[in-house]
Amino acid sequence: MDDRPIGMFDSGFGGLTVARAVIDLLPGEDLVYFGDTGRYPYGPRPLDDVRAYAQQIADLLCGAHDVKVLVVACNTATAAALDVLRKDCPVPVIGVIEPGVRAAVAATRNGRIGVIGTVGTIGSGAYQTAVLDTGKDVRLTCASCPGFVELVEKGETGSDQAYVLAERLLAPVRQAAVDTLLLGCTHYPFLARTIGDVMGRGVVLVSSADETAFEVRAVLVDRRLTATPGRAGEHRFRSSGEVTWFRELGSRLLGPELGDVEEWRWD
Repeated sequence: MDDRPIGMFDSGFGGLTVARAVIDLLPGEDLVYFGDTGRYPYGPRPLDDVRAYAQQIADLLCGAHDVKVLVVACNTATAAALDVLRKDCPVPVIGVIEPGVRAAVAATRNGRIGVIGTVGTIGSGAYQTAVLDTGKDVRLTCASCPGFVELVEKGETGSDQAYVLAERLLAPVRQAAVDTLLLGCTHYPFLARTIGDVMGRGVVLVSSADETAFEVRAVLVDRRLTATPGRAGEHRFRSSGEVTWFRELGSRLLGPELGDVEEWRWD
C-alpha cells in the first residue's frame, strides 16, 4: 500500500473536472491539486513556455508534496510537455489526451469525430497524432475555441455570450456532420450544456475526465501504489493566483471537497 497523494495540475479550474472524477472513483486516495491561475490561460502561450511551466509544477509536486503519480489535467500542457515529464519525473505521468481519444473513437457511430481545444492544443497536432495511433478508420475535424477558457474562469458558463461564441466557434465541426465531439480542454465540460445545445441531441459529447480517472486507477493497481483500504482521502488545493477567487469558484465547480486553498508564489 502507498498512502502518498496523487498529484494533479492545470492552468486553472479546468482540471477540477478530472479531480472530481478521480475523487469519485478513488475516494480513499489523497490528492494535491495545483491550479496555475497566476499564469493562465495556457492555450495562447508558446508551447515552450507551457512546457517550462509544467516542469516547474511537476518539480513542486514531486518534491515538496512527494506525490506517487502525476496527472497532467490540462490538454495544452499534455500536448506540450507529456513526453518530457515522463522522461524526467520519478513517478508515473498521465495525460488527458490519449484517454479522451480512446473514448471518442469507441463512441462514434459514423466515424466522424470532432475535437475542440485551445489554440495551443489544436495547433500542436497532438490529437491528430493520437487518433492516427489508434489505427481506427475515423475522420477527424479539429477546431480551436479561444475564449472558452476565459468564460469558465470568470464563472460565465451559462451566459448569452457563451452561447453566441459557441455557435460561431463550433461551426466547423457542425458542418463536418460529426456524431461525436471530444472536449479537448478540461475547462470545456463546464460549458457542456451550452456546447450540447449548439451541437444538437444527435452528437455525443466526450470528456476525458472519466477516462483519465480510470487510467489513474489502472496505473495505481499495476504499480501497486493504491492507498490503504478503508481510509478516507484528503484533498489539498494550491493556487498561484488569487486564492479567494479560486476557493469561491472552485468550490462551485468541484463541490465541498474544495475547502481551503493554499497560496503559492513563483519566485
